Amino acid sequence: MKNLQVDIDQHSGFCFGVVYAIEMAEEILDQEGYLYCLGDIVHNDEEVKRLTQKGLKIIDHGDLYGLRDEKVLIRAHGEPPSTYQLAIQNNLTLIDASCPVVLKLQNRIKNSFDKDEPIYIYGKHGHAEVIGLLGQTNNQAVVFQDINELDLPSLPKNLTLYSQTTKSTDKFYEINQTLRDNGISVNTNDTICRQVSNRDKELREFVSRFDKVIFVSGTKSSNGKVLFNVCKERNAHTYFVSNPNELEEGWFNFGDRIGICGATSTPMWLMEQVKERILTF
Repeated sequence: MKNLQVDIDQHSGFCFGVVYAIEMAEEILDQEGYLYCLGDIVHNDEEVKRLTQKGLKIIDHGDLYGLRDEKVLIRAHGEPPSTYQLAIQNNLTLIDASCPVVLKLQNRIKNSFDKDEPIYIYGKHGHAEVIGLLGQTNNQAVVFQDINELDLPSLPKNLTLYSQTTKSTDKFYEINQTLRDNGISVNTNDTICRQVSNRDKELREFVSRFDKVIFVSGTKSSNGKVLFNVCKERNAHTYFVSNPNELEEGWFNFGDRIGICGATSTPMWLMEQVKERILTF
């Protein structure tokens, strides 16, 4: 035994939007034994596996067209208006677990679109939340992951800037400044969820206290990739795992102090399992 000291970051784990969606799903699963969910309820394979074993059926938008007279959960990421229209046509009951922060953002973007403002969204191409945001503009808004994707000289002299809720606050304001430096008048809307963005600072402080850090996240989680890099920058001895089986005993030395943390889509029970596994080394 390596006499390892292991602590889990109590600020890590599900954000309130994901907690809300999972609680809604579990309530219906307990009552009815099954429930359709449009897309992975959370970007964590282990949690999805746990819920599918309880009866959650993950479907995509293609499946939705052929589904009738059923209940379908809308996950925290939100959906475009077209999904709600299809639900009416197919007599589907939508269990709407869209995160309140995302819904508020959708409404703000819709209002800007109704005023004919040129809308630019800092977000990940193809991400479920971004598809929902684009839907508020009839897919006319411009989405960009990096400022280099934009041809600055050809941009409108006045534009409205939004952000996907889980992007980096620092990066968002850097983009905002670059646009202004290029003579563009920006109507800036900081729509980043502080429960997510504040994780950066909390994690930097947490990982600095340990010899080694294990970051637990699903490989599909955008938030997980960003936060893992935050940890790695502050503590070079940070390792990414999706489940306890990916841990390697060779990562640890006798007497190491080890911190476990994760994405906003990582369940606490999974971090507990990782801790239990490490304590066997």
